This record gives sequence, C-alpha cells and structure tokens, in this order.
Amino acid sequence: MSYSEEEIVKILNDRFDSITASVKRPRRLWLDSPREGFLDVLTYIHDDLDFILLCTMTGIDDGDGYRLIYHLSHDCGFILSAAVHAPHENPVFDTASDIYKGGVLFELEARNLLGLTILGIPEDIRYPLPDGWPEGSYPLRKDWVAPQAGKDKAEGVAPEGDASGSSTAPASDTTIISNAPTASVAAAATAANYVAGIDAAVKNTTVTTTKTKENDNA
Repeated sequence: MSYSEEEIVKILNDRFDSITASVKRPRRLWLDSPREGFLDVLTYIHDDLDFILLCTMTGIDDGDGYRLIYHLSHDCGFILSAAVHAPHENPVFDTASDIYKGGVLFELEARNLLGLTILGIPEDIRYPLPDGWPEGSYPLRKDWVAPQAGKDKAEGVAPEGDASGSSTAPASDTTIISNAPTASVAAAATAANYVAGIDAAVKNTTVTTTKTKENDNA
C-alpha cells in the first residue's frame, strides 16, 4: 500500500457515509462508526486496505454508553483505531472475530468486564474473571464498587432490572449482595488486586523502557 494517512482517511470517508475518519497524528488514524455496518467497514479495512493485524482492543464505559475500539495495524507502520459505540440501555455488538480471528479473546474480556452482549462469541466462558466471581459484577463499569474480602455484604453489582424492565436495585447506586459466599467475595477482591497489579506492572515496564532508551542514547 502506497497511500498516505490523508489518502486513507479520504478513501474511507468517501466510501462509507456513516463513519468519520481522521488523522490524529503521523501514522495514527481514527475512525468512528455506528453499529450498523461496522463489520462492513472492518472487512474493507482488512481486505482492501490491508490492515490485517488486530493489535489489541479497548473496551470503555464512557459515561454515555459503551465503546469498543479495535486497534489495527498495517505493515507500513500505520495504526488505525476503529471505534463503535452502543448505548447503556442496549449494549449489544456483533463479533469481529470472523474478520480478525484472534479478536474473540479481547471481546470475551470486554463482555465479561463491562457486561456487554457480543453476538457470535462463546457464551459459557467468563475469561478473564476468576472462579467464584459474583454474577452481574462488572469491574470496568463506572458504577462498579470493588468488593471487600471477609464481609458478609459486598458492593459491586450494577443495578439490574426485572422481567418487566423496572429496577430492583435499592436506593443506593449499587445493589448489595446479601449473604454473599465468602469465597466469591474473596475471589472478587483477589481479581481486583490482580488488575491493580497489572496496572502497576505496566507502569513499571514503561518506566524501565524509558530508562533503557535513555541509557542507550547516553
């Protein structure tokens, strides 16, 4: 591919009326798409523009809804981040794993950590949550509160509606799990610590990498 960043953006915007593509900085492109037609956009990006590698995927509760961002790379060094949005009241997406085969792992993480519905991925896998993690507790939601080990009651479950659509949550922002099994609460707390450990490790790796580069340039 011999296209520049600006040419790729123009090609995408001309071909798909419903999307907005832009250049964020050199070699970094951004695309916003509605759910309808998003897989068609990804298919074109993969097959015609040769962004054949899914580097990773980001799942976000942005306050107004949920956003999935597929970070795609080309062998020329360009990274294209393709974002699709769903409202809080209908957090349903289609899987992109038929286009990007390894994407199912990222989509499982997004589903189980944010409480999304992603059509086309296995329904019985709770990766990366540990055994005993409380049902309905989604740690990447903005309204989630980390459970505490050793307590009879744990906060951390987002309010859920009953079959009629009315809320069964108490007056507080989160539902209380009454008489939650200690093992489940402990597992939830362990997972929360695990996530915090990953964050610390990433920050430490970033610092180490920076220092290494500085030493190499010295």
